[in-house]
Amino acid sequence: MNFQQQQQPYYADHATPRTAVEGRAKFIERTYIHLAGAIAAFVGIEALLMRSEAAIRFAASMMGSWWLVLGAFMLLGTVATHLAHSARSKPMQYLGLGLYVVLEAVIFLPILLVAQYMSGPQSNIILTAGVTTLATFAALTGIVLATKRDFSWMRSAIMIASLGALGLIVVSMIFGFTLGIGFTIGMIILAACYILYDTSNVLHHYEEDQYVSAALALFASVALMFWYVLRLVMSMNRE
Repeated sequence: MNFQQQQQPYYADHATPRTAVEGRAKFIERTYIHLAGAIAAFVGIEALLMRSEAAIRFAASMMGSWWLVLGAFMLLGTVATHLAHSARSKPMQYLGLGLYVVLEAVIFLPILLVAQYMSGPQSNIILTAGVTTLATFAALTGIVLATKRDFSWMRSAIMIASLGALGLIVVSMIFGFTLGIGFTIGMIILAACYILYDTSNVLHHYEEDQYVSAALALFASVALMFWYVLRLVMSMNRE
């Protein structure tokens, strides 16, 4: 989750309407190619980690020190996002995107191992959650691209909702209670709002050389939705 997207409408100096449209189309194409690459890299890294005994032992140790893991993730995630959004050089932007993908893969490892253990011959929890997430992402993206609506007005609302959700997570850790299925559904809705917001920024607000930053923002939103869709499917499978 991040709020460093450009908020000024896109325009191209000294460009004809046709060249401006072509440039924007090329930017959108590059953004989604990079997003697909980030998702593919995440899947590949996760597949390797789930086959590594050392990684599995590390994931088990993460469950006992979640505060430390959460703090490190937030810190390094902020650094990665800053690199992708603020660095002038493309290599540093790619470093930020790559670092964020690796961090997400590490953070997801424990829950994916549990989901794999819970899956049976007739119910592949990870596959179900992945397909549901991608289908929802495609539908929300289609809404923005078809209507061309600008959802940047959602920025303040999703910021407040995100801070409230983080507060609830911290309080649940302190007092040892479990956030229920209602919270999970609420977070899926919040992730959907992020996707609408980020996609609208891709369409209207990013500059044409910011496709790496745009891909990172979209990847972060997809990862957020996947996490909570996975939790929802796991909850339904238990019942």
